[in-house]
Amino acid sequence: MSQTEKLTLYSDSFRDSPFVFTAFVALREKGLDFDLLDIDLRAGQHRQPDYVARSLTGKVPVLCHGDFWLSESMAIAEYLAETFPFPDHPRIFPANLQERARCRQVMMWLRTDLLALRKERPTSLIFYPHTRAELLPLSDEAQRRAEELVRIAGQLIPPGQRQLFDSWCIADADLMLALQRLAATGYQLPAPLGEYVEVQWNRPSSQAFRDLVRPSVI
Repeated sequence: MSQTEKLTLYSDSFRDSPFVFTAFVALREKGLDFDLLDIDLRAGQHRQPDYVARSLTGKVPVLCHGDFWLSESMAIAEYLAETFPFPDHPRIFPANLQERARCRQVMMWLRTDLLALRKERPTSLIFYPHTRAELLPLSDEAQRRAEELVRIAGQLIPPGQRQLFDSWCIADADLMLALQRLAATGYQLPAPLGEYVEVQWNRPSSQAFRDLVRPSVI
């Protein structure tokens, strides 16, 4: 596949998916030009036969590179890392083997665990602040998962550290957004993690996603 082939990222129409966020940030960090196209999940556009056939899973995000379609945000990040490698493009995964493994571990953990927390503090609450008005307290299970997230993040991000490793990696985007589920909804993070979230939240690639135009009502 030629690097010059057109890149298109398919997103949910509300542009609040954490997985679309990962793919979007990966593209921005790589310095790649791409089109962003919306899929209306409520209208069932992701179930259209052509979209399902090309994406395989009928989900978002989907990256289209020329005539190649790829879903799943981790797969997209890996594909971009290998298709547009360093030094011609910035790294999004660490060069060090153990750090790269840790990066993948964090990304997989955030996708496969913390279910109660993800359900009760969806990322829509980050990008649509007005929906916080009817926010319910965390359930016992979600509270335990919040504490687990803070504990593990605290081990990964000690005081004074602003990213997981010496150089930024794509897992920083994922971990920051997971913590932002808490910070944006009134959960008091320990100071080092609050500082980490602030730095990562204001990174240009994250800010570009924040600044996307979204429907006013979710």
